[in-house]
Amino acid sequence: MAKRGHRPSKAPPSRPRFYGRHAVLAALNNPERNVRHIWGTHEALAGLDIPNSIQVTFANAADLGRLVPSDAPHQGLVADVDPLEDIWLGDLLAQGEGDDRPLIVLDQVTDPHNVGAILRSAAAFDALGIVTQDRHAPPESGTVARSAAGTLEAVPWVRVVNLARALEEIERAGFWRIGLTGHADQTLGEVMGKARICLVLGAEGEGMRQNTEAHCDQLAKLPISDKVESLNVSNAAAIALYAVAARG
Repeated sequence: MAKRGHRPSKAPPSRPRFYGRHAVLAALNNPERNVRHIWGTHEALAGLDIPNSIQVTFANAADLGRLVPSDAPHQGLVADVDPLEDIWLGDLLAQGEGDDRPLIVLDQVTDPHNVGAILRSAAAFDALGIVTQDRHAPPESGTVARSAAGTLEAVPWVRVVNLARALEEIERAGFWRIGLTGHADQTLGEVMGKARICLVLGAEGEGMRQNTEAHCDQLAKLPISDKVESLNVSNAAAIALYAVAARG
């Protein structure tokens, strides 16, 4: 390796390590993100405008493969970054005043691939943001950033201590809270109306917890056939966001 700066053997526990072109370039282009160190092949780094404050290490593909999880598709770029600043729920709700962008609440969705995919769908359908618990949700990571394909930098992600209290605050902000669950009697299309929508989704398998369901204004299901029992939570989120965007 030819390098500028040092090469740590692994990322500090609190510092995410991103990999893949979308994730790393999006982090570089986000003024709110502090990028500490970038490793890359000469080809991948060619033409990138990287500030002098960021340490850069030139590496071959095999070197990069040792910096990330096994078989991770790094595409010639790896970066250590600082986590984004925390966002307060009240600030996010204030940003959404006067528009009808939907909000997504995830109840104990712990798979980073799913959270990343939901962030991508949230960006695609211009959601206001996502809300998760501080615990029982994945931290920012290379897996989340890779699955989000750069949208981790674009979609506000609020972490709260108590999801029930957060849902109460969301209600006061004027959202109609719809919990998606297969045991609901009505479909999402039947219950949406014209109100501002907050979609609440639970973990695959367990679904929403009882107290979370109790803090929803309405429960609804997606109109899927009986050939499958349920959809992956990220697929369900994408379909639900489309339904909100397409409502008449």
